[in-house]
Amino acid sequence: MTKQEVRESYIEKRKALSPRQLEEISEAVCHMVFSKYQLEGKKISIFLPIERSKEINTYKIWEKALSFGAQVAIPKANFKTNEMKQVVFESEDQLEISEYGIPEPKKGRVIAAEHFDYVFVPLLAIDKQGNRVGYGKGFYDRFLKKCSPRCTFVGLNHFDDLLDKIDGIEFHDIKLNACITPNNIYRFG
Repeated sequence: MTKQEVRESYIEKRKALSPRQLEEISEAVCHMVFSKYQLEGKKISIFLPIERSKEINTYKIWEKALSFGAQVAIPKANFKTNEMKQVVFESEDQLEISEYGIPEPKKGRVIAAEHFDYVFVPLLAIDKQGNRVGYGKGFYDRFLKKCSPRCTFVGLNHFDDLLDKIDGIEFHDIKLNACITPNNIYRFG
């Protein structure tokens, strides 16, 4: 399947999830994150969920990572420049919902891409090689390209299935190092 076909198919799969199913998926993914990764004292970037898109609820990951002493940043996207920066996030009082429905920080200290230990990445689907399909704007590909080689890129996936291959992967598409699903953790070489 092409990226656009994958995108359309997985948007529909997400739409079919009930609120309870989404909460169960989110809980399971959160549990898997902390069963695999030691985030104490690390610098991490994590997206916050776009509710209308039924993204994985990552607030519990944020809360737990903060309680372990991690420094947590969340993305703030600039749709005019198609760039994304990561802003330290310590309190929900810092949040506002953008015109695109994205929870973003109103203001705060920016952490440069090269300083992150982990970046938790949203996705619609992923293949067995670590190629992801997102919403198609390329924000994460541009951001991940700036990260240090020691940084681990981890996709959070609603579904346990990985595609065999996504057609149309381009040179600027950045592969992930791992993907966490409700029941599995996949690593990509």
